[in-house]
Amino acid sequence: MIEVTAAAAKRIRDAMASDGVADGGLRVGVKAGGCSGFSYVFRWETEPRPDDEVFEADDMRIFVDPKSYKYLRGTVLDCDASMLGQSLIFRNPNAKSECGCGLSFDV
Repeated sequence: MIEVTAAAAKRIRDAMASDGVADGGLRVGVKAGGCSGFSYVFRWETEPRPDDEVFEADDMRIFVDPKSYKYLRGTVLDCDASMLGQSLIFRNPNAKSECGCGLSFDV
């Protein structure tokens, strides 16, 4: 499961509205690279893929492909309003270490 806090859901909904994304959801994934081994990636998509895990919270959806889900299972998406731009924060229990920016990790 991927949990989305109320603060993160609000940030995602606000971003969807400002980007003109009326439907769909946020695709969250993992790719090799970054300063710690893996990087988080996200983008808007109109529909989930047939094999995606789909998580719903506060009228928004998160899509995660199966390969990424094995690294993201149990993650909490949060938002730190005190950061410039109100960045999404990944609280990933599978990460052994994270870089200082919080956008890459090692397992």
